[in-house]
Amino acid sequence: MRTQPGCRTSTETGSFSAAAADLGLSKGTVSKAVGRLEARIGARLFHRTSRRLSLTEAGLSAREGAARILAEGEAAEALASSDAREPRGLVRLAAPMTFGILHVAPLLPDFLARHPAVAVDLHLSDATIDLVGQGFDIGLRIAALPDSSLKARRLCEVRRSVVGAPDYFARRGRPAHPDDLREHACLGYAYLPSPDRWRFTHPDGRTAAVVPGACLRANNAEALTPALRAGLGLALQPNFMIHDDVASGHLERVLTDWSPPPIALHLVTPLGEPRPTRVTALIDHLARGLVAAPWARTGR
Repeated sequence: MRTQPGCRTSTETGSFSAAAADLGLSKGTVSKAVGRLEARIGARLFHRTSRRLSLTEAGLSAREGAARILAEGEAAEALASSDAREPRGLVRLAAPMTFGILHVAPLLPDFLARHPAVAVDLHLSDATIDLVGQGFDIGLRIAALPDSSLKARRLCEVRRSVVGAPDYFARRGRPAHPDDLREHACLGYAYLPSPDRWRFTHPDGRTAAVVPGACLRANNAEALTPALRAGLGLALQPNFMIHDDVASGHLERVLTDWSPPPIALHLVTPLGEPRPTRVTALIDHLARGLVAAPWARTGR
């Protein structure tokens, strides 16, 4: 992109011979290159005499433009080289709403302190984001991922459990089989793969599918937590959301021998290399932090 260090152009040396020597080229090569450029733009760039070269009006304009392009190119090369050593620039990150608030946002202050030249644009939504179409660098997906045009890095399994408050179980009893959920008040999450039908598998191979009688439904699972704690019903919740409530006794698991279809936490990125250093740095930081979380280590 740039000339060799210390090289001068024909306009600075005053002759094609001197410029050719500085560039390590033959005089004929330089002369032909100038001739091709003049033919392309349809104007002479140099006044030529047997003793001296001087720029025409078109040559003066061309030199100014070329100098500006060269400076911008060198600046871009320097910036790219700097980015290769030290991450810098903007990273756009998409994550599910509650997961992003509880587990992603707390990881960002340390990352930003380590990389002060990087900025993060965090977008939170439980809806599936089109990373490519909406210009995101990284997405966090909690699902059984289908084949897609995205590159996925699986971080850990995400277990889900049917949970309720002790007061609820004291009043309504505990379901012993998924079919019993038909007789219970249930709280529904709209973005489940099949929100109107809960599916389960037993280790002995039995399966069950039930249409729960939902008394409340929301498009964000955290919105169900107050009703759960108040003992209004049962919900099928991910362990990253209920881990603390179960540990404290505010919620209890039931149907522990039955498992919903497996899902996992993935980091997904658009296909294509090379990946900017800032994106790789954030991916590695998130991966280290998320797999070390108590709910990810224990699965419960």
